Amino acid sequence: MQDWINEVETQRIEQLPAERIAELKDKFASSPYKQTFHLQPPFGSAGKPNGLLFDGKHYLISHVWYPFTINNGLSYSYAYQTPDLIQNPTEQIMLKPDGLFDDEGIKGGSAIEINQQTHFIYSAKSKDAVIEAPFMQLHAVKNHTGEIEKYEQPINFEVPEGYIQNVQDPKVFEKDGARFALLSAQTEKGQGRLLAYHADDLNQWQLIAPVHTNLSHFGDFWHASDYFTMNGYDILTFTAENTEHAFKAGYLMGHLHFHNFKMNHGDFKLWDDGFGFVFPQTFEDAEGSRVLIGLLKTEGEYEHLPEIAQVPCLSIPRQLTMRNGKIYQTPHSSLKQLRYNEETALGYANKFAKQLHPYEGDNFELQIEILENDATEIYFEVKVSKWNSTKVTYNTHSRLVTLDCSESGEVPLANVETKCSVQLSRDLEHLQIFVDQSSIEVFCNHGERVMSSRIFPPENSKGIRVGTESGQAYLKFTKYDLHGIYEVEDNSEQ
Repeated sequence: MQDWINEVETQRIEQLPAERIAELKDKFASSPYKQTFHLQPPFGSAGKPNGLLFDGKHYLISHVWYPFTINNGLSYSYAYQTPDLIQNPTEQIMLKPDGLFDDEGIKGGSAIEINQQTHFIYSAKSKDAVIEAPFMQLHAVKNHTGEIEKYEQPINFEVPEGYIQNVQDPKVFEKDGARFALLSAQTEKGQGRLLAYHADDLNQWQLIAPVHTNLSHFGDFWHASDYFTMNGYDILTFTAENTEHAFKAGYLMGHLHFHNFKMNHGDFKLWDDGFGFVFPQTFEDAEGSRVLIGLLKTEGEYEHLPEIAQVPCLSIPRQLTMRNGKIYQTPHSSLKQLRYNEETALGYANKFAKQLHPYEGDNFELQIEILENDATEIYFEVKVSKWNSTKVTYNTHSRLVTLDCSESGEVPLANVETKCSVQLSRDLEHLQIFVDQSSIEVFCNHGERVMSSRIFPPENSKGIRVGTESGQAYLKFTKYDLHGIYEVEDNSEQ
């Protein structure tokens, strides 16, 4: 359903007059669900992140971009560049489908900085691609003047026997002075896998082996892989897709042997226990911390919600740390720059739902400290109106934190989950909640577990409420309104 445009999905953005582009930007900006502090293209739909890095001066964050549909049609690579990761990004189309081998769309991939030049290794679709190899793997470089130069010929990544010729999403990284790549692949039996390669030259790759894990039947395809190390552990991350097109974005932690790419690891763990967090990629920030950014999308179909409201966005950047052998995710410190209008409240919550302080919020960060807890269950509600709210509950006995979006406003049709729960390793002491126009991201106990979802409340939903099932809890609330990253000026370039 194309309810926001008249263009066909294969229309090229370069062919649109400036007046039409301005009209599309204005239409998207006027949507009540347009995000304010999440990265999102000026119109159209964000897709897989396909290039995240810090080049020593600026952060580069790029993703697949569908100007006229959600996850379909002709696609580009859209990029944001900022010195501080979050404020006033300069935006531009980074890669256009204007080459011989990418004329039907730019897809997933990665970026790497070599000799002060940014190299993009990416998948693309071409009119000349044969059915046996639907994706081309291509190489482009952003030179010292900022111009994009594409290499003329595709990269030949050998596909071993027993695998289908549909490899994609090349992730290039360096370890101990050597250069490697991971590509998403599928066996002839329909099993998701990753293939590992080595190269001295970015245009000449040698197959090492399929990555061997303990996951024999775990999804039909593994998208958007990544690799990094933390505290002596190897971390392998990817998004697994099954036959019902359900996605699980998570990671394996253990030890990866680079001579044969066999990995000894623990269980596959989700990055996010909510809904619609997919295709995450990582990079190191200016301080050397590992940062994770994924795509936040809707799940299921909506009966009354226009498609313009449902377009995906990027998650807030999350800083990764390890404590006692577990990975924690916390909102990146750069988000503090967006804070203003701090308000605090201290008091008891009981079974009579109330606001501890007469404040409300549209786009905000809410921190909750549980100082004393004699309640059986505590619930916190945001985006509250007469009929709607998005609820976070904590059951003291089970240590379960639940994100309940079933009454948040427009919800997906039947057979799509709207509630999710996580069990904490210790009592809940701290919640940090980020709420934008159409999303919520909940960090439990300083990032031990995270739950996110897109939400679509009515425009008058601004209340914040707290209560208990029985008993009482002594709480401290700290709320910050958050500036939008686009508030100062329009930085997009076509």
